[in-house]
Amino acid sequence: MASLSLRNICKKYPNGFEAVKDFSLEIEDQEFIIFVGPSGCGKSTTLRMIAGLEEITSGELAIDGKVVNDVEPKDRDIAMVFQNYALYPHMTVFDNMAFGLKLRKVPKAEIKKKVEEAAKILGIEDLLDRKPKALSGGQRQRVAMGQAIVREPKVFLMDEPLSNLDAKLRVQMRSEIASLHQRLGATIIYVTHDQVEAMTLGTRIVVLKDGVIQQVDSPQKLYREPDNLFVAGFIGSPQMNFLDASCVVEGGRVFLKFAENTIALPPEKGEKLIAGGYGGKTVVLGVRPEDVDDAPGALEEHKEGVFCAKVTGYELLGSEALLYYTVGGTGMTAKVDASTSARTGDSVRLALEVGKIHIFDKETGLAVAH
Repeated sequence: MASLSLRNICKKYPNGFEAVKDFSLEIEDQEFIIFVGPSGCGKSTTLRMIAGLEEITSGELAIDGKVVNDVEPKDRDIAMVFQNYALYPHMTVFDNMAFGLKLRKVPKAEIKKKVEEAAKILGIEDLLDRKPKALSGGQRQRVAMGQAIVREPKVFLMDEPLSNLDAKLRVQMRSEIASLHQRLGATIIYVTHDQVEAMTLGTRIVVLKDGVIQQVDSPQKLYREPDNLFVAGFIGSPQMNFLDASCVVEGGRVFLKFAENTIALPPEKGEKLIAGGYGGKTVVLGVRPEDVDDAPGALEEHKEGVFCAKVTGYELLGSEALLYYTVGGTGMTAKVDASTSARTGDSVRLALEVGKIHIFDKETGLAVAH
């Protein structure tokens, strides 16, 4: 397999639009790395530059230490799996998977062996004589992956490969791709706009916005310590709640005031706000839905984080429920136990776990404390 090095990669189109800006990233051998972000953030463009399907405007791309900016796509030893499967409709599954090997003049016996091995890995041995129109979406996606696997490339590139599948099949294929990575020991670069997909698959995640890297970290670190408001709001479902709050320093302690509510911060978070000169300023308070609770035990345990809210909606999810509520006109969400008695229209007391809240600079959007 292979390591990749992207150094100050930029992509600028003739009309002046800059799709990717100063993209630098080191990808280790056998890493499963995810590019995630909203539509138009530059993730697919970056993938296509790695594949050689888009020209790099400036910067340097190296695979295993060799600069490949001017190397033809076919000579980069990279296999790409597309969102639309890219299968030949007139060919059988076997011939679709064998096509790239035939072009390379690989001996017939070796082609047969490689295709059958890949089909076994993907669980499609009994489909080799069928044509794509006789396959389900999930089976077609497996064939598209088989096309890539038989080539034994240095790097697999996957561009939203599951986005055309239904929700149940997506979950199943996610786990199959994860186990495939383990078995092949492959270097995989995977593009998605689905942050749940990103969180469950990647060893590291690259969060992109407007062609700029916002943060590169493990799924856990991105979730627990987002660098800025964009990452905090993008990673996590339901997304993080945000609320403007006034930072007040009294007697060496720090309090956040919002909509007639006051919560006290733990010393370690308060010290960061004092050190940053945030006393008397407005900051953005970030709270994960699961860190808000209305249970009597939580209200007692987290007294310093209790506040009042108005419930505007209720959704039962089975063992949990989502409470939608407003605080001073700002809509927020809490993920609570399904036994909650709170319903739409109720005025309730909720408790924040103050040790888990996030605080961001109102002007820059950068994280101040986690």
